[in-house]
Amino acid sequence: MQEKSRDRVERIVVTVSFVVCVIGSMIGVGVFGGTPVSSAAGGALDTDATLLAPASAAFSVWTVVYVGLAGYTVLQWFDGPTPRAQARQRRLRLPVAGTMLLNAAWILVVQAGWLWMSVLVIGALLVLLGRVFVILLRTRASGPLDRVLVDGVLGVYLGWVCVATAANVAAALTSAGFDGGGLAPEGWAVAVLVAVGAVGVALAVRGDGRIAVALAIAWGLSWIAVARWDGTPASAPTAAAAVAVAAVVLAVTLGVRVRAVVRA
Repeated sequence: MQEKSRDRVERIVVTVSFVVCVIGSMIGVGVFGGTPVSSAAGGALDTDATLLAPASAAFSVWTVVYVGLAGYTVLQWFDGPTPRAQARQRRLRLPVAGTMLLNAAWILVVQAGWLWMSVLVIGALLVLLGRVFVILLRTRASGPLDRVLVDGVLGVYLGWVCVATAANVAAALTSAGFDGGGLAPEGWAVAVLVAVGAVGVALAVRGDGRIAVALAIAWGLSWIAVARWDGTPASAPTAAAAVAVAAVVLAVTLGVRVRAVVRA
């Protein structure tokens, strides 16, 4: 009885967190009197603010994430088919709720123009999504719906936030007047892209080739490339590096995935 009561409370927490997350997203696109994220903080996060800013089309990935989180929120109200599946649900609920609250907090912090605070918030979001990823690796999906609405959605969420974190840090540094410390802006951009790629490769190896994570990382990197080829500031080296890193992450992920399937 105590366990059922705890489950009910946690389910309510997830649901409320999702509602807060959606309200935050509405503020972030200019609804409810908010300033669109691209215009907030003096435009520091706009598509032409830094070399690592993705083109605006990249942010359509949030539609996938929010719709997926809505599905997850509904799914977690139903008990898993086995005790092991139910235990997995319990381990995931509060961390996932935390990611949704941090998502909303990031938008509010950006609305206030606190760029460095936004770096801390998105860093915390990335760490918590990393925790969620570990839980997913240590447990098993109970069926196709679980694989899509839990593993798939949360994988896309993690992959996108990996890229968004790099873009956020670049925006904060540029806004603060960082001059590169002797290294050209394109050098820094390429170095950060390589670091994102290293994270993507590490996640692929650790996660036996989770496709959703790799696709989201490649998506973000590809739109950085588009922005640098077609937008301002233009940078062919940055665009080329983004494409190359995206290709490496996808190739390694597919290779690891094939090996894991064969091994199984």
